Amino acid sequence: MTSANSLKIEILDKISAISADDWNQCVNADEPFARHEFLSAVEDSGCVTAKTGWMPQHLVLRDVDGTVLTCSPLYLKSHSYGEYVFDWSWADAYERAGGRYYPKLQCAIPFTPVSGHRILRHPKATDQHIALLFNAMTDRAKELKISSLHVTFCTEQEWDMAERHGFMRRSGHQYHWENLDYHSFDDFLARLSSRKRKSIRKERKAVSQSGIDIQILTGSEISEIHWDAFYAFYMDTSGRKWGHPYLNREFFSLLGERLGDNIVLVLCIKEDRIVAGALNLRGNQTIYGRYWGCLEDYRFLHFEACYYQAIDYAIAHKLKRVEAGAQGEHKIQRGYLPVKTYSAHWIADNGFSKAVQDFLDHDQKVNDLEILELSKLSPYKET
Repeated sequence: MTSANSLKIEILDKISAISADDWNQCVNADEPFARHEFLSAVEDSGCVTAKTGWMPQHLVLRDVDGTVLTCSPLYLKSHSYGEYVFDWSWADAYERAGGRYYPKLQCAIPFTPVSGHRILRHPKATDQHIALLFNAMTDRAKELKISSLHVTFCTEQEWDMAERHGFMRRSGHQYHWENLDYHSFDDFLARLSSRKRKSIRKERKAVSQSGIDIQILTGSEISEIHWDAFYAFYMDTSGRKWGHPYLNREFFSLLGERLGDNIVLVLCIKEDRIVAGALNLRGNQTIYGRYWGCLEDYRFLHFEACYYQAIDYAIAHKLKRVEAGAQGEHKIQRGYLPVKTYSAHWIADNGFSKAVQDFLDHDQKVNDLEILELSKLSPYKET
């Protein structure tokens, strides 16, 4: 086992300070958002900078030979936007009590509520190395004298390990579709109750009869013209949902350039005009739905572009699941069931930490109950 004295912790103020090869050798093949290419795209485009409230503080643990054993995307944040695990009420309570909640440290994938490893690990890494990186995070928080440190959308294993390092645990839920070795979309529909099956067929038929042609593009098939169209959709949706966009036009070009083979771009075309689109990224087992937008309103088109096309793609490419993003109970009747998500939180102030823990104890019980009740709405036939 490697001695802790022979290991070196580095704090990087930009992802480009480490090579893509060194970083990516620690990334799970099913987690494209954790790759150097995605993280560099949000930084190099100017979406993630100190000016936008995301100051990189990435942690890297190297052994004596310079091999990166573990690493973690970490940011010093001046707000709570773009996180999807909301702590606005914590910030308000802490500041009303006379404290300063911001800045805080956030271990996360910016603007992306996708679950996965937050302590990225080389195949040679051990649990000891993971523990050292958790310790490095809290040490950095103490050094900066900040209020809190948050690890969001982590794995369940990391969730448990974080608790052993003084973090409090929080859970939430999303809606995922699982591929039960289906051979076709009809094969999937056959698993649903008759009423739900008819409803989905009705929705897909309505889109087909509206004259919409669906195209799926990936890699070099995606041109700047396509990104221009999709960015207009993104701006329209983000303006209506969030009030301001997190991503700029340059980001999408960099994403296509650096991670194009992982992109699955769904374009909806009406009479040679691109009228809507949905952006997905895929790993080796999962397709992740991210952004959607449209400039013309067509009934059921959102469900077709975001949910049914993703299912079709997963079945055709033998992927295990579809993760269609945060929120949305309407996804249940379309085959996406509630799945637990995890986050871990470290609070510097002992008194405030106890108050947050009381909240989390109640919140977790509510979340578990909500998942149980939502699961009863499953459209699948009992087996």
